[in-house]
Amino acid sequence: MFGFSRKATVLAGAMVLGLAAPVSAQDKGQVNVVCVLAEWCDAMRAPFEAATGYRMEFLNLRSNEALVRIRAESSNPTFDAYFAGTGDPHFVAAREGLTEYHDSPLKSELLPDLVSAVDGAYLPIYANPIAFAVNPQVLEQAGAPMPASWRDLANPAYKGLMGMADPNSSGTAYVVIATLVQLFGEEEAFDLLAAMHQNMASYTRSGSGALGPVGQGELGIGVIFMSSIVREIQNGFPIEIVLPEEGTGYEISGVSLVKNGPNPEGGRAFIDYVLSKEAQDLGEPTGNPQPKANMNATLPEGAPEMSKVNIIDYDFVTYGDPDLQSRLIGRWTSEIFPVPR
Repeated sequence: MFGFSRKATVLAGAMVLGLAAPVSAQDKGQVNVVCVLAEWCDAMRAPFEAATGYRMEFLNLRSNEALVRIRAESSNPTFDAYFAGTGDPHFVAAREGLTEYHDSPLKSELLPDLVSAVDGAYLPIYANPIAFAVNPQVLEQAGAPMPASWRDLANPAYKGLMGMADPNSSGTAYVVIATLVQLFGEEEAFDLLAAMHQNMASYTRSGSGALGPVGQGELGIGVIFMSSIVREIQNGFPIEIVLPEEGTGYEISGVSLVKNGPNPEGGRAFIDYVLSKEAQDLGEPTGNPQPKANMNATLPEGAPEMSKVNIIDYDFVTYGDPDLQSRLIGRWTSEIFPVPR
C-alpha cells in the first residue's frame, strides 16, 4: 500500500527536477496531492479529472511522513491537498499553520458529529471506531461469555484468550487507553487496563496484529479498529463485531487544504470531490471499508451505520497532545506491562 504508484513516481520526479507537466488549453492545470491511501487515490484520479477538468498527481506517503514532508516544504509548498491517514497529523498540520480549512459546499452532506469533532481543523472522510473482534466458537469452547462492555474484559474467564497492540508501537492501542481514561477517569481506567493485562495472551506491534489469531481460532477477543474486523469478516473468517455498550473511541481520517499550495482552487476542487458520495464509495473496493463521512455513501458490507455506533465525545485536541500521550503510554509501560500474567 505504501509504495509509490506510477502516478506518484511521475510526480516525485517532476518535483525533484522543479518541472511541472504541460498544461493544455482544455484543462485547468494540475492538482498535487500527498496521499496516504494510494489505491483510493488512484481509483479517484480518472473520475476526478473528468468531473472537474483538473489533472491529478499524487505522492504516496505514510501519515507521519506526509506531515514531515508538508512541514519541510512550508516555505514553498509543492502539494495542494493532503488526503487520508490518521487524524492526529491533520490536527498538527492545522495547528502549525501548514494547512487551512476549506468550507466545502459538500459539508452539509457529512455526518454532523464528525464535522464538529474535528473542530474546523480539517474535513472528515471516514470514522473508524475501536471494537472487539470476537470469535464465538473459541469463547464457547472455553466456557466464556460473549463480552458486551469494556468492563467485561476484566473477566478472568478470558485469561489467555485476549490480544491487543502495544501502545509503544501502535496508535490503535493509544486510542484504547485514551478512550478508557475519558470514559472512566484515569485511575479506574488503569485499574481496568491492569485487569485486561491479566487476560492478554500477547501484545502485538501493529494495531490489527491480534486479528489474525482471532480469525484462526487462536484467540477469542481482539481489541482493534473496526475496519480491520470488517475486512476479516468479508474474507470469510468466523468472527463478529462487538461495540462496547459504554461507548467507544475512534479515529477520524480526513482531507486538508495545504496552505499556499501551487493550485489552491484545484486543491479545493479535489476536497469537494473527495467528500462526494461517488468518491467515498470508491473506498471499500480499494480496501478501505470504514464507515464514510458522507451520509449518502454506501455502507460497507458488514459494517454498522456510524450514526448507530455509540461513540464517546472523544477529545481529539487534548488526547492528541504529545506530552499527554507520552505520559499515558509511559504509565502503561511502567505500571501495567511489567506485571507477570
